Amino acid sequence: MNWVKKHKLPAIEALQYNRHSCIELNNLWQTLHLIFNLVQNHQIDLSLLDEILLKSIMEWLPFSKEEFKNAIHNCNNSSSLDLDYIS
Repeated sequence: MNWVKKHKLPAIEALQYNRHSCIELNNLWQTLHLIFNLVQNHQIDLSLLDEILLKSIMEWLPFSKEEFKNAIHNCNNSSSLDLDYIS
């Protein structure tokens, strides 16, 4: 089955704190703990979310059940978070 094979992880950058990369689990945990404690009681500006409402809503063109099935047919062998097969 395709979904049980090894999956190549995407390239990422290491989290940095005070100009040091947190590449070991202990360093990462300490860094996340410190950052959480620093920002835990800070006020946040929720007006940032108002920008989401300004985005226009995209209208979908009508499509049939058969068109939908044809479009996702190649996805049946791919892993998903929930259903792995659509009939």
